[in-house]
Amino acid sequence: QLAESGGGAVQAGGSLRLACAASGRTVSLYAMGWYRQAPGKERELVSAISASGGDTYVVDSVKGRFTISRDNAKNTMWLQMNSLKPEDTAIYSCAADLRSDITSETLRNLGDYWGQGTQVTVSS
Repeated sequence: QLAESGGGAVQAGGSLRLACAASGRTVSLYAMGWYRQAPGKERELVSAISASGGDTYVVDSVKGRFTISRDNAKNTMWLQMNSLKPEDTAIYSCAADLRSDITSETLRNLGDYWGQGTQVTVSS
């Protein structure tokens, strides 16, 4: 089970830190990622991290603003979001994948286990 926390409402330019805590199984061998879905838009992979944490992916629209990290000892992944913009408003969901590495194939369909999502709202 994956559970997100840390969402909320902030003004543009603000910061939030999302957490994704796994329970019931260890995710230390799994690649993980953060997706978001805004109203009327398709779900988008925002960022991903390999099982070891050594490789990461960040979508161009959030590069330099969002940072993904994980602590396998705590079975937890985070997404630090800085300089938030109104267009970052969405439901953010975490996912874990049975594959360990970040490859083009993994990024195309990352997600064997999913959290419920947490709302992030950025006002201008």
